[in-house]
Amino acid sequence: MSDPKSLHVLLGTFADRECVQAPLAQVFAQLAGEGDASYRRERAAGHFTASAWLVSADRRRVLLTHHRKLDRWLQLGGHADGDMDLAQVALREAEEESGLPGLSVEPAIFDLDRHWIPDHGDIPGHWHYDVRFVVHSGVDDRFTVSDESHALAWRDIRELASDPAADASLRRMAGRWLARNPQ
Repeated sequence: MSDPKSLHVLLGTFADRECVQAPLAQVFAQLAGEGDASYRRERAAGHFTASAWLVSADRRRVLLTHHRKLDRWLQLGGHADGDMDLAQVALREAEEESGLPGLSVEPAIFDLDRHWIPDHGDIPGHWHYDVRFVVHSGVDDRFTVSDESHALAWRDIRELASDPAADASLRRMAGRWLARNPQ
């Protein structure tokens, strides 16, 4: 994917597959229609980010970060910073934040989430339009914690799906993963 039209195709395919998120996919498509600016954090009202649902080789665990700025356990990910290939952004962020070698990304959208990011220092609050992709770990699952995280941890996806203390979007993705990959 390298242009907004490609994102429109991915969003349409995702909306057909995940009907419950179809209205949100339409909101994301409208943002993509704004062009390059929507992929840059300088768009103060909100912008695209990309995240990785980074699963272990055995497909039973997901790697989560205890996010330094947000102080919550979340999936790996970050800003597009002008890159319109959001699958590659998710892969790059997973590599940078985990230090894991041999990662691969599925090109289809796995999940969408629009969430508010509160003020942080001189950066005003804004919306993240987060496009999430499945990223597969290679055989080596020994990660390195980056400066963006307090910690990283592999979490059992079944346990995450039923953990009431977990972020709602993590539980949603865990449920989606389990529906797709019954174990």
